[in-house]
Amino acid sequence: MPRNQTPVEHGSAPTILLIPGAGGDASVFSELAPELERRGYRAIPLDLPAQDESLGWADQCDLAVEVLDPADDVVVLALSMGAYVGALVCERCPVRVLVLLNPMIPLPGESAGEWWDAVGHERARQAAGLGPFDPVEGFFHDVPDAVRRRALAAAPREPSARSFAEPWPATRWPGTRTVVVQGRDDRLFPPELQRRVARERLGLDVVEMPGGHLLPLSRPGLLADVLEREI
Repeated sequence: MPRNQTPVEHGSAPTILLIPGAGGDASVFSELAPELERRGYRAIPLDLPAQDESLGWADQCDLAVEVLDPADDVVVLALSMGAYVGALVCERCPVRVLVLLNPMIPLPGESAGEWWDAVGHERARQAAGLGPFDPVEGFFHDVPDAVRRRALAAAPREPSARSFAEPWPATRWPGTRTVVVQGRDDRLFPPELQRRVARERLGLDVVEMPGGHLLPLSRPGLLADVLEREI
């Protein structure tokens, strides 16, 4: 797996493609996208039909690439399991930086279902003193009340069984400069787990910031600050 390459020189603010995690719901970027737009970026929250059993990783990548203009200066931000799609996009079109946010970092041929045991996820959560994962409190513990209520009122988008069963089709990690950003308060993926996985699989250190798993909802301004520094 390659280490970071030299950053690409750039002029105007890039287009930032925002790829959601399991379930593919673009509403997870409802707070971050307008924050990025206010700063002069073009933000594209990608809504993926990740619950569709007919779609594999290559199909989801096709949908992501379709929204991009070949002339765009592109940054890809991939949240959680969105890393499986984000890395594939970098093999299909020029991308300045791939930002992995609280990510599941796959190995070639590894399914998302296999990832958990392969990285020692449950052992890492126990070592961090975390008990059984509660989806509401685990994901939304630091999300502002109004945003939390709106998110929880929406119909749930369950990811497809195929998205956990299908091996990641890439043969290697893309050569795109990659940055791993991790919330220190993530109750799903403890920071120590992410430091180890990023180091072992990508040879990278982790950029840490306050906040939990859904940083685009809980810390949009702070996350935008981090993105501006890293891209």
